[in-house]
Amino acid sequence: MGHSSRSVPSGLTAASVGLDAESEFVDVGDVTLHTVVAGPDDGDPVVLLHGFPECWYGWREQIEPLADAGFRVIAPDQRGYNLSSKPSGVDAYGIDYLAGDVVGLLSAFGYDKAAVVGHDWGAAVAWWTALHHPDRLTRLVAMNVPHPTVFRRTLTRNPRQQLKSWYVLFFQLPALPERLARLDDWAIPTRALRDSARPETFSATDFERYRTAWSQPGAYTAMLNWYRAIVRERPEPRETQVRVPTRILWGAGDQFLEREMAEESLDFCDDGSLRYFEAATHWVQHEEADAVTAELVECCASDTDADADADADAAD
Repeated sequence: MGHSSRSVPSGLTAASVGLDAESEFVDVGDVTLHTVVAGPDDGDPVVLLHGFPECWYGWREQIEPLADAGFRVIAPDQRGYNLSSKPSGVDAYGIDYLAGDVVGLLSAFGYDKAAVVGHDWGAAVAWWTALHHPDRLTRLVAMNVPHPTVFRRTLTRNPRQQLKSWYVLFFQLPALPERLARLDDWAIPTRALRDSARPETFSATDFERYRTAWSQPGAYTAMLNWYRAIVRERPEPRETQVRVPTRILWGAGDQFLEREMAEESLDFCDDGSLRYFEAATHWVQHEEADAVTAELVECCASDTDADADADADAAD
């Protein structure tokens, strides 16, 4: 495994949006992930995992500030998205593969451990990675997706959550969801983002950039295959207790997810804490960008401080 800064094809990259970062292609095993990298080479690594229907660009407000704070920021397009590999078949998008990509990404960059931050589907992957590869994380930050056991239990018991998750069943249909998504210059996913966020959260430029990512050959089908795989597999984690320090950030106005799932997730964390953003929706890192960035700096820096204290104690 390895990574390179080979020439980047047309698509949504760090250079195309004028970000002070580099686009690299990273071999993580069976796929190659287009990854935006920023910050000093010797900075503590922070991996940012986006959700649906975004891509690395979902972290545009956090990448440069985290880099300026001294962190090595690693923001991949997860498999199937934008410029990353798009393996064929639903089975290639199982949650174990997605978590394996995170581990492969760390190994490719030579890191034993990193802070892993996820939003939406990225949070689901981050939870799963923390549960199955706890030795590779220093810290977990999960945003607007709960612990997998809590999510599964709530979907089974809570009619309100079942209603809110209706689109997951629609995505199970073959071919039709992606065909409809492309109509009228991606009107449906554009409207879904705009209408579920606070006014003016996403600009016209943002939507144009997302359309660029969605238009990559095979991308939208691959993105939907995440949903198809999770319904087919119905996976249950081998471990349910998260051992690494965990911070949950939650936009309380999320129209897709019941807010009580955030607090219930703390029951499955050895060292967990929660902050609600009462005025935010599902798109909390966009709507409360500065506050979320400050949370990430504080959370990830605390690991550095703890490591320094441990080293000092060992020296004594």
